[in-house]
Amino acid sequence: MIREVSIENFKSIQELNLQLGRVNTFIGANGSGKSNILEAIALQSAAAQNKLDNEFLASRGIRVTEPVFMRAAFAEEGAPRDITISVQIDDGVELKHRLRADETSAYARWQDELTLNFSGPMRHHADEVIRRIVGEMPPDFSPPLRAALERVALSTYSGLPDFIVFSPENSYLRVFQAEGQILPLGIKGEGLFAHLKALNTSSHARLAEVMDKLALIDWFERLDFPAALAPGERSIRIRDRYLAEGALFDQRSANEGFLFLLFYLTLFISPDTPRFFAIDNVDASFNPKLCATLIQELTGLAKKYEKQVILTTHNPAVLDGIDLTDSEQRLFVIARNKDGHTKARRVSPPRPVEGEPPMKLSEAFMRGYIGGLPKNF
Repeated sequence: MIREVSIENFKSIQELNLQLGRVNTFIGANGSGKSNILEAIALQSAAAQNKLDNEFLASRGIRVTEPVFMRAAFAEEGAPRDITISVQIDDGVELKHRLRADETSAYARWQDELTLNFSGPMRHHADEVIRRIVGEMPPDFSPPLRAALERVALSTYSGLPDFIVFSPENSYLRVFQAEGQILPLGIKGEGLFAHLKALNTSSHARLAEVMDKLALIDWFERLDFPAALAPGERSIRIRDRYLAEGALFDQRSANEGFLFLLFYLTLFISPDTPRFFAIDNVDASFNPKLCATLIQELTGLAKKYEKQVILTTHNPAVLDGIDLTDSEQRLFVIARNKDGHTKARRVSPPRPVEGEPPMKLSEAFMRGYIGGLPKNF
C-alpha cells in the first residue's frame, strides 16, 4: 500500500507531502488543488509504465495541457524546471520519478528519470530480486540496459501503475455503448456492461455481492442479464420490487444514483480493477444520507479487497461516513496558502466535550471549524 506521496513543482503544487491511509477523503474550496494531487499521482503512474504521451495521460484522468502549464508557474527565483513525484510503499520502498519536458519539440515529449530506494527488510528482498533478474538476462545485455530492466521490474512492487482518476458520467453509464482505452473500466464509466457480464461468467460470488450492496437503493430487487441480445446490443434488466412481477426495465430508465452506485460497487469489488485509484466528486447524484452510508460501505469493501482509494467531495454528508478514530480512514483539508501553493492538512479525530453530544463532521465542516471552505466571502 502507498504510505506517503511527495509532489514538487506540479501545477498549483510547489511542495506537498501526504501520509495516506487506505481510504482518504479530500475536501477544499474550488480550485484549491484537490484534483491536481490526483493528477500528479496519475502522472507518476504513467511514468512508471513509460507511457507519457498525451493520449495515455488523458485516459488516466489527467487534464493534459502544454508542459509549461503542467509545471508550477509561481514567480519564484530559481524555481525548478523538473516535476518530481515520489511515493513510499509498505516495507521501505521509495519510487521517485523526475519529469522534464522537451520544450524544443512542437509536441510535449516528457523525459523521465526513475530512482528506487530501499530500506529495512525490503533492501535484502530487493537484492534477491535483482540477482534473479540479472541471472536470467542474456550475457550480451549492456550494463545500462540491465539497470533499466532491473528498475522497471522492481517498480511493479508498488501497485502504482494501476492508478486511475475515475470521474464517471451519467451519459456513459446509461448507454453502455462506449469502451474506454483503459480496461476493464474507463474513467467516465466506459466498459461497465462488459465487465458486469464478465463477472457474471467468471466471478459469481463477486457479482452477487454487488447485487447485495445495491440494496442501499430501496426499490432495487435484482439485476438480470438477458440471454438473447441482438448483435451489438448491451443491456441489463433491472427489477423494481414495487412493480408487477415480470415488469423489468433496462439501464436507460434507471435513475442516475443507481448507475453511479453500480459503478462504484463494481469498481471496489471486482478482482480486475486497480488496487489504487481515485474518485473525483464521489458524492455526485447521491442523496445526502446515502452519501454517508456509501462511504462506510466502500471503506469496508476497500479493507476486504485490499484496495486503496482517494476520494474528493464537496458534500458535507460524505464526512459523516468517515471514522477518524480508524487510522486507515483519513480526512485531508486541501487549501492554498498566502503564496497560492496547494497544501494539505490532515484532520484529527474530534476531542469529546464533557456533557456535550459529539458534533458531526458535516456540521463542523459547514461551521468552518475544520476548514475547507472559501474565505473570500
